[in-house]
Amino acid sequence: MVKHATPVVGLAAHLGRGVQRIATDAAIGRLRSLPRSVSDLDAPALSRVIGRRVTAVSLLGGDAGTSARARLALTGDDVPPTVFVKLAAETVATRLMGEMGRLGATETRFYRELSPRMTGVPDCHGSAFDSVIGRYVLVLEDLPADECEFPDTLHPLSADRAGLIVDLLARLHAKFWNRVPGWLYTASGDTASLLTGPLLKTSARRIGERTDIAVDAGRFIDENYRAVARLIDEPPHTVMHGDAHPGNVYFRNGEAGLLDWQAVRRGHPGRELAYTLVTGMTPEDRRAHQRELLDRYRETLAAAGGPNLDRDELWDRYRQGALYAYVAALITAGMGGMQAEGIALEGLRRAVAALTDLDTVELLQKSL
Repeated sequence: MVKHATPVVGLAAHLGRGVQRIATDAAIGRLRSLPRSVSDLDAPALSRVIGRRVTAVSLLGGDAGTSARARLALTGDDVPPTVFVKLAAETVATRLMGEMGRLGATETRFYRELSPRMTGVPDCHGSAFDSVIGRYVLVLEDLPADECEFPDTLHPLSADRAGLIVDLLARLHAKFWNRVPGWLYTASGDTASLLTGPLLKTSARRIGERTDIAVDAGRFIDENYRAVARLIDEPPHTVMHGDAHPGNVYFRNGEAGLLDWQAVRRGHPGRELAYTLVTGMTPEDRRAHQRELLDRYRETLAAAGGPNLDRDELWDRYRQGALYAYVAALITAGMGGMQAEGIALEGLRRAVAALTDLDTVELLQKSL
């Protein structure tokens, strides 16, 4: 009874902390020092975050999602001419979702502690996180549009481009192999994962009501999520980006880079590789090239100082890891509001195809 009660208590405490932060922010947030919206990103505020004197700020553009985002032009003492800034989301509902995922705390800590040891990430000019009210500010390199290419799910990755991402992931994984910071946790170990099973069932029902995508292939995952999630999170562990779909990738000077490090987790690379290749490539291209891409990953991982992984074992962990692409895609498409519908549904189609041709459910059933 204690074993089953502990995760529920943890979830309640996690949710309660998020609600308390949002309530505290509503009560006293304006008395705190962090900007609350894009309009608050003035010269004094940015000077405090960057640690250099900013004399003028002008807005170049912005949008909103799980965070509020803006491109700004700066003048001042040794400051970059333009920056990309992320802040806490504008709506209470989205902020609560961010609190459940620890998005702001995770990303600001990643850029403060881990990104200086890595390549393939935007430079960070400054960050701040207020643990009392949950607000944050992250000032990043404004990646130049004339030097970078930003793909998305509707423009599938070629095998060559997927190989560049595999190389980047291999170098990331090698650097932190069995050396994962203690503050990172597995996706299955997150108390919020108690909500995933019910969300999968709700999403599957909604998808069935409004599309022709057959998600019955994932019913076993929907009904046994916590057990199969723990299975794919078994060690060995490394640092994972956690959300390396095409919309979080960029290419510059013949190499890949990764954006949006707010879902950084610890875990096995099979989960990350499956998610990336399944969401990024057409099913036909993935089937044709996935074995060679996994071999490329193994070679790059070993060359970068990581272990020599067994080929067959990685293949099976990759096949199991395809459940992560399915879970993320089904909830994104079923619940709505996180991606454009066309992108979300295409990601789900690819994920369902992978469950079938990789025999993921059958392998999970045998492994439990």
